[in-house]
Amino acid sequence: MASLVEKVTRAVLRLVAAQSPQKAGELAFWLFTRTRSTKPQSDKERKALERARARMSESETVHLVIPGSVVATHVFRPAAAGKAGQKILMVHGYRSRSDHMVALADALVAAGHTVVCLDLPGHGASSGRTLHLGKAVEAIDAAWRQHGAFDAFVGHSFGGPSVMAAAAGSILHVPQRRPDRIVTIAAPSDMSDVFRWAGNFMGLGAAAQNAFERQVLRFAGRPLSEFRVDRLMHDLKIRTLVIHAEDDKEVAYSNAEAIARTGAHVRLVKANGFGHRRIVSAEPVTRAVVEFVGEAVRDAEILDLPLPSEREGDNVAATQSRRPRRLA
Repeated sequence: MASLVEKVTRAVLRLVAAQSPQKAGELAFWLFTRTRSTKPQSDKERKALERARARMSESETVHLVIPGSVVATHVFRPAAAGKAGQKILMVHGYRSRSDHMVALADALVAAGHTVVCLDLPGHGASSGRTLHLGKAVEAIDAAWRQHGAFDAFVGHSFGGPSVMAAAAGSILHVPQRRPDRIVTIAAPSDMSDVFRWAGNFMGLGAAAQNAFERQVLRFAGRPLSEFRVDRLMHDLKIRTLVIHAEDDKEVAYSNAEAIARTGAHVRLVKANGFGHRRIVSAEPVTRAVVEFVGEAVRDAEILDLPLPSEREGDNVAATQSRRPRRLA
């Protein structure tokens, strides 16, 4: 059942649309991109943040200025000075924050990598009240300029299309920032689906929906239709690990399959049983990410040769990029 706020929002949008579908689309976009309070939304989230607080306080926090926001980056470095490793940027999803990715950051740091966690505008320790794909890519660009080129991007949920858009140079006023590897976790593959869901949630009619979707051209310089994985990544052969649970109730598993279809350079891994949010800190998932980030470029992945883990009797089975692995 719709809440009172949802009912009032839909009623207001209907009234505006009756006078001007264009104005209704603009208002819908403003509402859609407006960030919520950074305070915990549930007792469960409050406890999760409390567990992460001590570790977050040990990071080096660097604040970066982008238009309309000051974004926070949290740097986690390996204890062994001078140890060779990758530099990794991690980007959380909508209504999340870097704190929820601490387990994954710790696993990567333990393997000798330097991890920079980015709080998107209006999330975590970052200021601002607006977040859309353009703002996310601006924040990623700021992190790249401050911390240097990254070897890998890791994006959870909305962070997935954000890092792919940054790697593809899809926001016309922001330079392309291309890493050697990308990891997406529970990520949507087509932003049109997200806009259709949002428009339906807000009760937009056809004309107002079209105006709502046209707002993308204003902030990105490209139409919404360009923000789907087969168009974002069609000419980029960046080695990519796609992790998704078939029981994800927020972003359907078919999104992972769509990303995997972009080429043999993509490895698809199932992480069933972890849903949409728990997946980012699940031990089998962190292990798979650490393994992937730490790999040298190997022909074995493209040729579908046995992976070392299989030869050693690991119970994580690998298949071709279009046939998913399943995490035990």
